[in-house]
Amino acid sequence: MPVTVNEYELGDAEMVEELAARDADDQDLQSAMTTLVLRRLLLEEAQRLQLQGEDDDARIELLLQRQVSVPQAGEEECRRQYQATPERFIIGALAEVNHILFQVTPEVDLAALRLRAESVLEHLLAQPEDFATQAAALSNCPSGAQGGSLGQIARGACVPEFERAVFAATPQGIIPRLVETRFGLHIVQVGRKLDGTRLPFEAVRENIAQALQRAAHDQALRHYLQQLVGAARITGVQLPGMTSPLLQ
Repeated sequence: MPVTVNEYELGDAEMVEELAARDADDQDLQSAMTTLVLRRLLLEEAQRLQLQGEDDDARIELLLQRQVSVPQAGEEECRRQYQATPERFIIGALAEVNHILFQVTPEVDLAALRLRAESVLEHLLAQPEDFATQAAALSNCPSGAQGGSLGQIARGACVPEFERAVFAATPQGIIPRLVETRFGLHIVQVGRKLDGTRLPFEAVRENIAQALQRAAHDQALRHYLQQLVGAARITGVQLPGMTSPLLQ
């Protein structure tokens, strides 16, 4: 079934061009079609508003500058963000970490994997001296060959859920629960820790303001595109969540 946007039919050549412009690991057809649909809607809106530019990209940029605007984040908003997420502004924090990874794959029986990991965790809480041996035998991470050692990690070096667990943990011990990440289930042993120093608000205010501005702009852009989609006649495709590079 052909895909049409307000009676304009998107052709195969446009899809080929869109996919060719993407990285080899970003060839999702649904995402590509969403991009083409949104791009078509933006160009039609730019034409309706009689916006001029040297090419289509320039016209879209001019349209978005005109239609999607958000105010600068104020001092109070920035201070609230600073107080709400203090860990984001700490520098110099380090932790020595060992772990055992029980990797989750599409084929794995998650319930059985969890039972196995919990059994190993219970054993290690009672006999922490066995950690390196168990890591070498069981971990699905290359670090298992070094007894599970990840060395010293700093904030920002690991996935957020792993980092939060590590830096909230008591030093010189095993976290008494499994740590779950996108990679699987981890048994984590934390060694020495340096708490680091929290940067003063004045040193990070501009970065906070920029981050809040980007988040507000992304939200406004998504809302604007949803309005365009809602007002358009689109056939031949569903746009769940409108996942597209235009929204990133």
